[in-house]
Amino acid sequence: MSKTPTKPIDYAALSAGYGALTGALLVAARAKEAQAIRPGELPVMGLATFALAKLIAKEKVDSWVREPFLEEGPNGERRPKGRRLRYAVGELLSCTRCVGSWSALGLVGMRLLRPREAQVVLPVLALAAANDWLQTGFTTLCAEANVVQKRTQTPTEAGDDANVTRFERPRTSP
Repeated sequence: MSKTPTKPIDYAALSAGYGALTGALLVAARAKEAQAIRPGELPVMGLATFALAKLIAKEKVDSWVREPFLEEGPNGERRPKGRRLRYAVGELLSCTRCVGSWSALGLVGMRLLRPREAQVVLPVLALAAANDWLQTGFTTLCAEANVVQKRTQTPTEAGDDANVTRFERPRTSP
């Protein structure tokens, strides 16, 4: 078991905050008589949750959110800052699954309490997630094709130089 500069009460505070927000959402949705989320909406909401969690936990554009709680090195290493609750929040913000739970709560809240706005935000985030997956898949396929091509050392097309890799993206100079 690793030692962290936290106490169980610090994690309990985060859990209580999540529980309180969930309870507040339940009360608000009931008071508003919010329309239930249909099962068919869940895939879009799942993709949106993935995109939002990744944005908050990993992307450079949201480093300002993490900065008070995490030290982020140039090589991608991340360490929570401080002690106690600050450290626990840093742990949370470094975990896409953890941030995903909070993101899901926020997106469900938006869908229930502000459905018109959710009709814009959820598809945008879902499409960003789909784009992320497609870009990753495309990059992986190209890398695998390059490995196979180099292993077989066959030209890509008749007359092509065997040292030119067909699936590499063009390099731009800085």
